[in-house]
Amino acid sequence: MLVDSHAHLDNARYADDRAAMLTRAFDAGIGTVLAIGIGEQALGMDGALAVCREFNPRAAAGERFPRLYASAGVYPHNTGEIDEAVLARLDSLLAEPEVIACGEVGIDYYHEGAARETQLDGLRKQLEIAAARKRPILIHCRDSSDGRGDGADGKMDAWDDLFLVLDEHWRTTGLGGVMHCFGAGWEQARRSLDLGFLISFAGNLTYPKAQPLRDVAARIPLDALLVETDAPWLAPAPDRGKRNEPAFVARTAEVLAGLKGVSSEEIAATTTKNFRRLFGLGPDVGNC
Repeated sequence: MLVDSHAHLDNARYADDRAAMLTRAFDAGIGTVLAIGIGEQALGMDGALAVCREFNPRAAAGERFPRLYASAGVYPHNTGEIDEAVLARLDSLLAEPEVIACGEVGIDYYHEGAARETQLDGLRKQLEIAAARKRPILIHCRDSSDGRGDGADGKMDAWDDLFLVLDEHWRTTGLGGVMHCFGAGWEQARRSLDLGFLISFAGNLTYPKAQPLRDVAARIPLDALLVETDAPWLAPAPDRGKRNEPAFVARTAEVLAGLKGVSSEEIAATTTKNFRRLFGLGPDVGNC
């Protein structure tokens, strides 16, 4: 079964049909979903954990839901809200058994919802907590030029700043992480792999104009790949612009399988193995 390595299950767009949406995912062959805990504000990063604790017992009782894990972190736009209370909340959440990752954290210079130095400082503070809790990180990175799928000249300011921070504050932890919804060029992918990160592709891999991104995906080793939805956003073709959901990750996996010249079953098995390896999860049980 597939793993959707990044979905915002606590999003309000699922308020009316969250259980039905999870059942559709299970019926589509999605065995595990990592629910992303960033919330609308920094102190609301516990929403993903709440979804896990609502649905995992029901799955254990026999209802058709994927196994859920959670993350917690402060999104780049909300880093201006970071204070001691927010950092304490993050630390406590990362101690919970279902919370297997810190994220999504990182840098966004395209929308720049917070000043650049604020974003960088917030990232450093969160990396310190994640390292102490031994949790891999989920990285969001968007360049000011929105050069997603380009970056051929290697000059992408958000990515350059990100790698400076990761080289100084994360490389030595050996914990690695995920480059979520990857959309840059081969140079950024190569540097991510060098840092021990897995590279995750979302529905934008399927868009007609995304050939440069598909060219990058074709070069990523199988043992470094993940797939995701980033639901409720980035629905794959032909549903671009509609509400996304974890069941749709199978479409992205099919495109990735074609690029790698393997079967959809092999992509499912390999990306599941990669996910379990990164987060230290067994085939049937994990941190909870």
